[in-house]
Amino acid sequence: MRLLHYSDIENAHDDPQRIGRIAGLISSLRDDDALVCGTGDNVAPGVLPLVTRGGQALDFFEAVSPTVSTFGNHDFDFGAARTRELVERSPQQWLSANIYADGERFAGVDAATVRRADGTSVGFVGVTDPTTPSANPEAKALEFADPVEAVAEATADLRDRGVDHVVVLSHLGRGDDDLARETDVDVVLGGHVHAERADRVDGTLCTRTGSGGDCVLEVDLGTGTVERHPVATAPLDEALAARYRERLDEAGLQTVVGRVEEPIRRTEREAFRGESRVGNFVADAYRWAAVESIDADVPVVGLQNSGGIRTGPAIDGDVTVSDLVSLVPFEEPVVVLELSGTELLEAFREAADTTGFGESDWWHAHVSGAQLAYDYADDELVEATVDGRPIDPDGRYLLATTEFLLHTDEEFPTLTDATRHRTLDTQYEVLAEYARTVGVDPELDGRIVRAGL
Repeated sequence: MRLLHYSDIENAHDDPQRIGRIAGLISSLRDDDALVCGTGDNVAPGVLPLVTRGGQALDFFEAVSPTVSTFGNHDFDFGAARTRELVERSPQQWLSANIYADGERFAGVDAATVRRADGTSVGFVGVTDPTTPSANPEAKALEFADPVEAVAEATADLRDRGVDHVVVLSHLGRGDDDLARETDVDVVLGGHVHAERADRVDGTLCTRTGSGGDCVLEVDLGTGTVERHPVATAPLDEALAARYRERLDEAGLQTVVGRVEEPIRRTEREAFRGESRVGNFVADAYRWAAVESIDADVPVVGLQNSGGIRTGPAIDGDVTVSDLVSLVPFEEPVVVLELSGTELLEAFREAADTTGFGESDWWHAHVSGAQLAYDYADDELVEATVDGRPIDPDGRYLLATTEFLLHTDEEFPTLTDATRHRTLDTQYEVLAEYARTVGVDPELDGRIVRAGL
């Protein structure tokens, strides 16, 4: 038996060619002994997901006809009610052993199921990151049980049913290692963390496909081997690609709002490793919108959390509304916060806090109107200025950022709703208006410096 593993498609939904090749690849690999498995964030985020509230994923699911799927944190971006509707309308069997609503399994899905092919029986169980409600306000009404305990319980039941293999559909990210060490499972098909993986932990095979639908992984349960199939050179499902092009045209997302001469890269490095042109563009747009809307006599700073910038193909040439939505594809407004200098300094310190992320040079933010220097050797913010002047701890500052940061304490706990001063337009609307008015020509100018390296 073979498992065809895809995950974290996200903004591939905005590229008709890529989504068509993902579907074409799965179709070309599929036969009677193959089961197609999705491990979350295959509904959202993205431009079309935002416009259709995830409805575009139904086109993909119909074309691919997955066997089993579990939920990712972004699959709740449009509310639990919408997720239930998508579950009911999609062809695959959804599984979740650790998501509940009002004491019942969410959307009435099963914790686990058994599938048979090529004379082999496989038990599948699904789990999702329990921190989802703290990061996604649309999931706050849901209850998440401990995923390791949920998998252990489901696995014991599956073993009692005599399955040959137990496979976890996981959207836990780094939590996959805990499943491998602490439960009696054979394979963990993972997601959530956007780095490819195919290795073993305590004898358990663990895989991840990365992000954006770059590849599909083929797991042979008989041999325990993993083969990577790139999407870029895969056959194209032209009918699906045509349907996506039609959806983009209907949504008016191809309107040109600017032009960029030097491509703006959107890799993980640009998002998470300090200053970048794409980060500067987003933070500058937020700050510009705040200055334009408020007659303030205090300094204004822009800040975008790194995780909110979605990676993908570089932005080049004509810049469309779709390009800008794809940078921050969330239906959340930009907010302006009123902070003391002490609070602003603390937020800047939080921008470089690597606790829990396992990365020594991780940087959580992009800024506008500020200059920061951080010493990673001593784990210390050594310098912070706004408009070229040291931050006055007793001074007053305005910070333009995404509303998301007010609903989670994982990244910037200093930023709370109590500091809200004003609410502006949706993030991508701010970017589009900035592009039309100011242009799209971001540069690097030394806003974030790594001291001591």
